[in-house]
Amino acid sequence: MSSRKIPSLSQVVLVGRPNVGKSTLFNRVVGGRPAIVTSVPGTTRDVLRETVEWQGVGFELVDTGGLFGASDDPLQGDVSVRGLRALDSADLVVILVDCREGLLPADREVADRVRQLGVPVVVGVNKVDGPAQAARAEEFHELGFDPVFNVAAEHGLGVGDLLDAVVLRLSGVPSAGELATSKDPTELAVAIVGRPNVGKSSLVNLLAREDRVLVNELAGTTRDAVDTVITWHRRRVRLVDTAGIRRPGQVAESGRLESVSVIVAKHAMQRADVAVVVVDASQKVTKRDAAIAGEAERAGCGVVLAANKWDLVQGREEGFAKRFDEEIRDGLKFAEFAPVVHLSALTGHRASRLLETVEQVDRARALHISTGELNRFLERITRQNPPASVRGKEVKLQYATQSGVKPPRFIIFTNIATSLHFSYERFLKNRLRESFGFVGTPIQLRIRASRRPRGRR
Repeated sequence: MSSRKIPSLSQVVLVGRPNVGKSTLFNRVVGGRPAIVTSVPGTTRDVLRETVEWQGVGFELVDTGGLFGASDDPLQGDVSVRGLRALDSADLVVILVDCREGLLPADREVADRVRQLGVPVVVGVNKVDGPAQAARAEEFHELGFDPVFNVAAEHGLGVGDLLDAVVLRLSGVPSAGELATSKDPTELAVAIVGRPNVGKSSLVNLLAREDRVLVNELAGTTRDAVDTVITWHRRRVRLVDTAGIRRPGQVAESGRLESVSVIVAKHAMQRADVAVVVVDASQKVTKRDAAIAGEAERAGCGVVLAANKWDLVQGREEGFAKRFDEEIRDGLKFAEFAPVVHLSALTGHRASRLLETVEQVDRARALHISTGELNRFLERITRQNPPASVRGKEVKLQYATQSGVKPPRFIIFTNIATSLHFSYERFLKNRLRESFGFVGTPIQLRIRASRRPRGRR
């Protein structure tokens, strides 16, 4: 973050009732302490403005006094008027609320006033610094805005994600909620991601030509993701071609345009069912390839590795492909679970195999395992390979249940409150994939101490 002046700045206005942490967030973003912060409601009276930059995008951040809430400040009326006046010039509004105090009528008043403006809105649920607060934060979706982010402005937690959303909305990219409501539930969204010049656009063009049923092309903003809709086995498939993702230092040097492109690429993975991570098969896997695969895994979408330019690979003797796949997975630690498809966007080699694999991964993301099957699996696995003891006490995995799909999520209950070693969690995930067919999808595990009564099975 920096404070250099950039012309034609958008106005991003922080609003909320008194003492929800607006000035703390303001100070966190601008990188200094221009706003006085105390626990006394009504501390901020003036409207403060500071030019900031995030991911190469400059905007003016505006801190306002508390609106509509209870305050002993005799000047609260004037403070509210100043804040409302600042709102009228907003290009985007960040509504800040306090998770610890919960959703109050004053928060609803702020939301109703902002709704009248017709500008993009991002909600920040502040003071979320633990699981208990995170659970309470869900109620703020009642305000009717998307996206909603959990943040702890004092510690900086979640602030980067909130700022990413601000930049996206300023660039005209719709929120995940808006996309979800407009998307055909049967449609398969596939993000094509990777470094520059690995053949992403060539691959999209090839897939579109093969089916010859191009429905439309939707151009977004600034070198953005371009959506191409095709039909594959009577199903709509939306291919999202994204800008090449480079190292942050390279991106910063290239300016605002590419910075937004990188955020858009990450956003595409977050809304995708499956991400196809394209790598250049004629080159060694790079750290940037690994980082992109990690972004896809964190997004929770399925992952397929497309080894493009297979026609350029030399010396493909017997057993070469297997060794190649082992090397590529070794280099892409975050996507070691992903299937690899060797193809050539130039010649069309195995392009149909790519789409078949994408469909397979998408089906795996939706698999649901019965509790009975899951616990028989758990009993068998732990008998063969039990978890390590903690402080001399035996750790028993008592039972498990699947709590969600897309991606598959599991809760495992133990006899003591502890976490499992990352290597054992990795072991469990691999065995789940092998046993139930969770190909190409991240698996999320939560470990909790059991409260099950004695004797219950």
